[in-house]
Amino acid sequence: MSTELNRQLALLIHRSGKTEVVIVGDFNRIVIPVLTNIRTAGGRLRGLRCVHTTLTGSGVSEEDIMDMVCLRLDLISVLTIQDDLPDKLHTVHLLPSKKEGRGWLELPSVHPAARQQSCIELIEAVETEFVRLRPTIDVDKGRDRALLVSVTTGSRAMAEESLSELAELAHSAGVLVLDTVIQRRRKIHPRFILGRGKLMEIMLTSLRLDANLLLFDQELSPSQVRSVTDHTDLRVIDRTQLILDIFAGRAKSREGKLQIEMAQLKYMLPKLSTRDDALSRLTGGIGARGPGETRLEIDRRRINDRIARLAKELKAVGRQRYHRRHQRRRRDVPVISLVGYTNAGKSTLLNTLTASDIQAEDLLFATLDPTSRRLRFPRDREVIITDTVGFIRNLPVELLKAFASTLEELQEADLLLHVIDISCPSWREKKAVVEDLLRRLHLERITCLRVYNKIDRVQEGHGNLPVDDEGVLISATDSKTLPPLLERAELLLRRSALL
Repeated sequence: MSTELNRQLALLIHRSGKTEVVIVGDFNRIVIPVLTNIRTAGGRLRGLRCVHTTLTGSGVSEEDIMDMVCLRLDLISVLTIQDDLPDKLHTVHLLPSKKEGRGWLELPSVHPAARQQSCIELIEAVETEFVRLRPTIDVDKGRDRALLVSVTTGSRAMAEESLSELAELAHSAGVLVLDTVIQRRRKIHPRFILGRGKLMEIMLTSLRLDANLLLFDQELSPSQVRSVTDHTDLRVIDRTQLILDIFAGRAKSREGKLQIEMAQLKYMLPKLSTRDDALSRLTGGIGARGPGETRLEIDRRRINDRIARLAKELKAVGRQRYHRRHQRRRRDVPVISLVGYTNAGKSTLLNTLTASDIQAEDLLFATLDPTSRRLRFPRDREVIITDTVGFIRNLPVELLKAFASTLEELQEADLLLHVIDISCPSWREKKAVVEDLLRRLHLERITCLRVYNKIDRVQEGHGNLPVDDEGVLISATDSKTLPPLLERAELLLRRSALL
């Protein structure tokens, strides 16, 4: 049939012997369609093998290996043809561990009638070895198991530091990190963010470690997401989507939930699959002869309608927040706002200062909704101290826009306390990120006091301690270190004639 049609033909065969899919290609190649997730859990192979003809006389190609690796096929066999008759059967299968630098093995080519080894026995032996060598991990409690991927044009050190932060974000989202992958490129491909070879390497790693999620450190465009998902059955998300997911899980107030939903919808809208919508322009018209709205257009319209409703609700909530701020102003109560990089210790400091019990964990973005408490200074004067959402490098633009009403609280502050975790080796870079975001929010006009937190974790004489006559060294968990902070804050407010 292949020679009569002058096309490659392929069969996808289940281990039971049932033919699942018949593929008709062209002269040079076949295209395997999207497959259902048959047997992809538990570190096993898919349970399907591919056998296809080739008319060029060559055996297994790089594209065959790519399909086998990325789709987790049991094996691929290529049947060459000579004089319109079967010639040799070339078979390749995955390896549980690399051999001679490759994650697959090509068996000696044989005539189809001369094949001795049982195909099923070979597949089951390979799969058993995959399971045996797979690390013992927590796979049965519904946790996502991720490979972290960074594709960068910068230095490896910067990529490793950024991946370390991504790992913390993944931990905050309850994701189990199995391994990290870094690829340095001269230029990021606008469509294929990864090279084919690196993608194959990642897929082999995911198979060995039983990963079900690829988590990219960079924000991916819709075409980049499709270029990866077209070649793999793993879920693919980027840093922005992960941050939005964390925020969605942490939002408690009505305003916070509205803001997060709006940010997620705005992020999702351009990610909807694009298609030729020429026919959809026929919608309505004389006699309504068009095909009607496409599923894609309906989804887009519903998302846009929901965004419009959310904007109205947030506007109403913003008016309520403005009214509360106006009431505070009428009572002439000074406002101090805590700002800083996420997980710098802002919530812990607020708890210690005000004897409160708001959530404070060693997680990124443990606190999302702004919290205000009254604080009494030593000279018997009350102020309001507010904890806001933490900052992070490469903060998603849509998230910053969505939280505009929350961040308006900072505009009303009389004093900003910039909390800095000096136990972190990269505290200077994080400090610069926060200061840059404060400038973007036009908050540089407000007096800012730098508060260097977690001095209990820094050894005496350590070079990590800042040389800053304007800052204050504290430990947010030790109330004995806080009097100098209160005195300095009170002095700055007095200079502003607010106390």
